[in-house]
Amino acid sequence: MMKRWQFVKRLAPLMAMMVLVLAACGREDLSTLNPQGPVAEEQFGLMKLTIGIMLIVIVIVFAISLYVIIRFRRRKGDNTIPKQVEGNHKLEIIWTVIPIILLIILAVPTVQSVFNLSKDYSKDPDAIKVIVTSHQYWWEFEYPELGIKTAQELIIPTGKTISIEAKSADVLHSFWIPSLAGKIDTNPGANVNRMYFSAPKEGVYLGKCAELCGPSHGLMDFKVKSVDESSFDRWTAAIQEPVALPSDPAVAEAFQSKCLSCHAVGDLGGPAFPNLTGIGSRESVGGILVNTDDPQYSNEGSVYDNLYRWIKDPESVKPGNQMAGAYDLTEQELEGIADYLSKLTLDYEQ
Repeated sequence: MMKRWQFVKRLAPLMAMMVLVLAACGREDLSTLNPQGPVAEEQFGLMKLTIGIMLIVIVIVFAISLYVIIRFRRRKGDNTIPKQVEGNHKLEIIWTVIPIILLIILAVPTVQSVFNLSKDYSKDPDAIKVIVTSHQYWWEFEYPELGIKTAQELIIPTGKTISIEAKSADVLHSFWIPSLAGKIDTNPGANVNRMYFSAPKEGVYLGKCAELCGPSHGLMDFKVKSVDESSFDRWTAAIQEPVALPSDPAVAEAFQSKCLSCHAVGDLGGPAFPNLTGIGSRESVGGILVNTDDPQYSNEGSVYDNLYRWIKDPESVKPGNQMAGAYDLTEQELEGIADYLSKLTLDYEQ
């Protein structure tokens, strides 16, 4: 028993240190404690109310416990049996009524939020309708009223309500933008879930899959990019314009035969896998390789470098994805396609 206690005494400081160190891990835009939209703010308000009530209960319970321990502790030489209070109706009523009152205080705003956040904006003419389809391990975004289908980056106009219809093409996933809205499951089959959110200011918001869906679940990221309405209108026009093939005939042939059989650019190609139109102006490649000219981490690089890395060995970036081994490219074709896609940009932001 003594050895076990010595082990606990040594382990406790280590665990405390790990808690302090790991408390600084993570990203600000992946925290529900940093709401950036009205939906997230309402959910955060409910969270603060719940945590506040729990903290009050904890403080009161610990205070009473400490008082009882000190006030009614056995004194030295006192061998009498303390007064028994079993069956004290007054105390029983008090500790039954108080939890009921607390539950009512919690229930009223919770029910209000549940009904408020379950509104269906799919018939609202002012809302932007988006069909979100989850795949292993990427996200497809379709704007049915605009005739647009893209992937990995959801472009939205600032201040507009976004009506989401969520479903899955394979296994169960969960659509989650922590700073804008709570998560919603995407289910296989005909089961469709709906939600809505809006972004009151321009910016890029990180989204993730919140349901364990396979070996690359943790790498199933996407971006929500909020832009002003005129930029959004230019984007909707630009993404539907025809796209020219690579100027190099050999690269063009390889791109047509080995890429467009699954992917699409402009009005060319197939719709089975992510649409590559404008991929050169996206925030990331494959959802996880961040595009930047000043890379500092292993998942960062220039657009060209990230595309080259992804096309050459997608399995090393996202294990279990369906692109691995689906084609065979020469080094010249690989470099040419990566260069072509890196320059496939959409000029829509002012």
